[in-house]
Amino acid sequence: MESAGGGTGTGHEKAAGEFVWTLQATWQLVRTRLTMHADFSQPMCKKKQLWETLAERVTAELRAGSSPNITVKAFDCDLKWRNMLATYRKNAERAKRLGAHNVHWEFFQAMHDVLGHSKEEPKAPKKTKLDPNKLSSTLASKRFTPILPNLPLPTTPYPSRPPQDVLQLYLELQERKLNMWTQQKALEERKIEAINNLARAISSLAQDPSAQLPNDSSSS
Repeated sequence: MESAGGGTGTGHEKAAGEFVWTLQATWQLVRTRLTMHADFSQPMCKKKQLWETLAERVTAELRAGSSPNITVKAFDCDLKWRNMLATYRKNAERAKRLGAHNVHWEFFQAMHDVLGHSKEEPKAPKKTKLDPNKLSSTLASKRFTPILPNLPLPTTPYPSRPPQDVLQLYLELQERKLNMWTQQKALEERKIEAINNLARAISSLAQDPSAQLPNDSSSS
């Protein structure tokens, strides 16, 4: 656990200029920072100016007490708060595991009352287990509406044909089909006739050996 500072008396400064965080100065920092927590939580806040304001308030409170010559800088306040925030988070985890009664850090309760429900200490989301049976029954009970594209409506109405024109067009199409079928039939008949002529020629050559070419007989 983090100690309050380098002494038990009031806040004072070393000869080298390093500020010593005593218990009184640390408590003053904690109380002032927690009262300004809403300002520090703003997403567009200027934290440098806020830390300067906080340091002035801590300095004024300590000077009003028993340390009239003390001066707390914004950098010291920022650094000290970061260290205390890290210690607070460790103790918050300990409190979750073992209970708050097992945390003995003197600043924990005061900080937890403000930071316990803030963005600085977010709660982990609970993991829920999905039941396959419930999921399937839920999906089955849902009615899904298909999303159809929005087709643009025609700006001009479709031209309407008189019934006679439609009938005439139908008859023309049928006549074209009949002509195509007739041509196809004639072509198939020609193919069949050519095949038959070829078959008869081959058959006659096979039955009459004397019909062979003259050069074949002279060579043998």
